[in-house]
Amino acid sequence: MAKFDDKIAEVQTNVKQQPGLGKSMAKWSALGAVVAIPVPIVGPIFGAIAGAAYAYHKGTKNG
Repeated sequence: MAKFDDKIAEVQTNVKQQPGLGKSMAKWSALGAVVAIPVPIVGPIFGAIAGAAYAYHKGTKNG
């Protein structure tokens, strides 16, 4: 559980240090939720998570 807590703290630090990253995560999260609306019940939730994860990965990849 400590590794998970450390990863959450790392993500929060990265978002605070890069203002554009949080904005991008919000946009992609909304898009993911809209695209996943047809999936019953949990579709928008997982779509939003996937969108935010994509934006985080895209915004923090090395290279």
